[in-house]
Amino acid sequence: MRILHTSDWHLGRSFHRVPLLEAQAAYLDHLVEAVRTHAVDVVVVAGDVYDRAVPSLAAVRLFDDVLHRLADAGVPTVMISGNHDSARRLGVGAGLIARAGIHLRTDPEDCATPVVLSDTQGDVAFYGLPYLEPALVRDTLGAVKAGHEAVLSAAMDRVRADLASRPAGTRAVVLAHAFVAGGEPSDSERDITVGGVAAVPAGVFDGVDYVALGHLHGSQTVTERVRYSGSPLAYSFSEHAHRKTMWLIDLGDEGQLAAERVSCPVPRTLARLRGHLDVLLEDPALERHEESWVEATLTDPARPDEPMARLLERFPHTLSLAFEPERAPEDPLASYARRLRGRDDHQIAEDFVAHVRGGSGPSEQERTVLRAAFDDVRVVDGLTEVAR
Repeated sequence: MRILHTSDWHLGRSFHRVPLLEAQAAYLDHLVEAVRTHAVDVVVVAGDVYDRAVPSLAAVRLFDDVLHRLADAGVPTVMISGNHDSARRLGVGAGLIARAGIHLRTDPEDCATPVVLSDTQGDVAFYGLPYLEPALVRDTLGAVKAGHEAVLSAAMDRVRADLASRPAGTRAVVLAHAFVAGGEPSDSERDITVGGVAAVPAGVFDGVDYVALGHLHGSQTVTERVRYSGSPLAYSFSEHAHRKTMWLIDLGDEGQLAAERVSCPVPRTLARLRGHLDVLLEDPALERHEESWVEATLTDPARPDEPMARLLERFPHTLSLAFEPERAPEDPLASYARRLRGRDDHQIAEDFVAHVRGGSGPSEQERTVLRAAFDDVRVVDGLTEVAR
């Protein structure tokens, strides 16, 4: 069976205030064409279909259009909700849409109810694990505690139990939206840390033939059978070195697996430029970036006059401008952002506690309280967004 694995469309998202709907439409055109060109048997979409829980009308139109085109092509599609999606909104009409071959899995209680498709070698069961917010699904899944590993393990226990009840030789594919250890994140994924832990071990998914992951935006192989397709477009400058692709997976009759990357169209290349302004404006080696979307970081000791206007003369698609004067890290004038780089909200809060106490950081009990507070705020923010 030939599977096309994609994820993280983030329909409706912009790039530094530049609308991407046109580029997203071009990607979806490419997806439908790839289905035909590569004789794909099934498309799997591993979450974050939309960028917001309440998407724009234009984003919904794009989604509606591609569903019709995939249905018209006669190619079954299995998709799950991600942490950016509203599971309930995305899942509206799932039963009716399934009649057209579009299978939405957005309810955690359905994680062990597969979409069963057949080829000449037998059945393949596709299990959809939507994004599982631990605080909200722990009781539903009977997890031993509220953490990503616990709820995914509970969901996979259900998957393995269902698979064991099926005819011998049934192959299994799992769709999941999670941060799996060994994956490389970028700046554009929303933080899903719970209790100080974001990643889960790949071993959680043992027992199935292929795991189609979503959430991380770089296409990557965690293990031979556990892969991220990545996002089809770059959504932050941290993705400037990504090759945006989909995975074309050939699943053999006994679970043999062959994988090939299918490139996605690039609306405009990204460039991260760093140095003194005069050097950026004069260096002939930078000519290749003159039509790129540019993030410029100026290292001049003093802020130059009208830097953005001058950059735009050479790089008309400059979208981001930052200043990082060449100073030692311990220099008191070093930027606040520079001092905080690489530190998450919880670490910053701990630093603040140490600062106001004159050097004594929080106790282990206080760290637990801080983690719980951040977890609660993140869950409430997500529920509030959905309720708008």
